[in-house]
Amino acid sequence: MIINAIFLIQIIITILFSISASIYDIKKNIVPNRLNYALLFFGLVSNLILSLVTTNIKFILASLISMVITYIVTYMLWKLNIWGGGDVKLFTAIAAVIPFGININFLNIFPQLSIYPFSFSVVINSILVSFPFLVIFVAHLVCENELFDDNVDFLVNIFNIEGLKYIKNSILNKLVKVEDLKEGMIVNDCYFNNEDIVVLLDEINGNLKVYNSKSNDFKYYFKSQSAGGITDREVWQLKIMNAQNLISDDISIKIAFPFTPAISLGLLIAIFYGDMMMIFAKNVFLVVR
Repeated sequence: MIINAIFLIQIIITILFSISASIYDIKKNIVPNRLNYALLFFGLVSNLILSLVTTNIKFILASLISMVITYIVTYMLWKLNIWGGGDVKLFTAIAAVIPFGININFLNIFPQLSIYPFSFSVVINSILVSFPFLVIFVAHLVCENELFDDNVDFLVNIFNIEGLKYIKNSILNKLVKVEDLKEGMIVNDCYFNNEDIVVLLDEINGNLKVYNSKSNDFKYYFKSQSAGGITDREVWQLKIMNAQNLISDDISIKIAFPFTPAISLGLLIAIFYGDMMMIFAKNVFLVVR
């Protein structure tokens, strides 16, 4: 009875934390570290309690293994610009809380289980459901910026290459004051000639990377390497460089897509319905037979 109660608490807490993270991501475009770390801590403690109650080390051991594997895989995907650093931490925290396939027979819910850790089901589900969120996000920005009010012709050709480029350049990028930069923002190409900037950014060894420019006017440019955006230290360094007139007062950043709502939906689907990839594979197998 107490084991089922702990399972239920784990599910409820994970859902609540993921919804809270989604709200933060939508409103402030960042998932607070304290939220992810609190969920991760809860996962380790709750699974330790399960191990103590059942005198079976598998719960805490599975929690640790699932946490480490999930962090490694999602970190690699972060480096490929799939999502931000906050999303990596949220996936890792979910893995710490629910390492196994969901076992909620006492609620009469029987989700389709997978052959890999539960957190991977959340990852796969999140990616599969993210496209509708992306469409809604872009549509919201288009309406908010009244993008086509003075350019109605683009409505007809919105899905051709020129239309997509126009949307990307018009609403998915914006200029902000260097003094208003915050951790996690994704910096676009920033051109310069000063050699000191190269040295300063190399010393930090953060998310900003310097490249040689093909422009005749500038020797170099720097930009964010991944969707994780700039670090606190890089924010501080950019503000110092701006104060020293090494870079201009304005800098271009990308408007990041809030991926956390897709994670929350992927989590809910994994809990109450199952692994979408396994469901698809099962249905295909039945059709082939």
